[in-house]
Amino acid sequence: MELSVIARVRNDFTAKFGIPRQSGLAEKVESRVVLEPEYKNPDALRGLEGFSHIWLIWGFDRAKRDGWSPTVRPPRLGGNERMGVFATRSPFRPNSLGLSCVRLLAVDRERCELLISGADMADMTPVYDIKPYIKYADSKSDALGGWTDSVPERGVEVVFPRELLDVLPAPKRQAAVEILSMDPRPTYQDDPERVYGMEYGGFDIRFTVKNGTLEVREVLEKGGENGHKLT
Repeated sequence: MELSVIARVRNDFTAKFGIPRQSGLAEKVESRVVLEPEYKNPDALRGLEGFSHIWLIWGFDRAKRDGWSPTVRPPRLGGNERMGVFATRSPFRPNSLGLSCVRLLAVDRERCELLISGADMADMTPVYDIKPYIKYADSKSDALGGWTDSVPERGVEVVFPRELLDVLPAPKRQAAVEILSMDPRPTYQDDPERVYGMEYGGFDIRFTVKNGTLEVREVLEKGGENGHKLT
């Protein structure tokens, strides 16, 4: 089977650090799915506007390795324990394919674009297929989460000083706070003195984390000298 890229994701994630670990966690983060020129046919999207969610099958184009390993170290386990690759959503798989369920906000058939929220993909991620989420078949109320049920999702309280938050364009502020609240650091990193940097929406947001509180220290505009620092 030969896969063709049918669309690209367009959003404000220009780097891997800070991208939500799973789809649907950051509902404030909006993205567009733009069909590639050879698939820009409005008829291909006919009827999709009636669905609230869709599945995206996409490629881990920024996380490639030679060969594959039957086991991986999930970041959620601190990178200290191995699990079978097929018991994880690690990007390092025999076929580097991702699967995400996202909310469908709007269908623009004229431009052949979809507006979505909750994506866990970087800007320009290749999309190989789009399928509607069907509630009666896809929702399983008795589903078990395996080893993930015993590992709590890490979150932090976010302190984003108003003078720094206002540096971001208004539409990006809530999304930035939501992303930061999920603690984008790797699980194995917990240095209260370390300053981390997350690229989002053309800005470098620098922060520290101590005792469960993430405090934004500086916001820099990417590609320029304009920056604001907590004093």
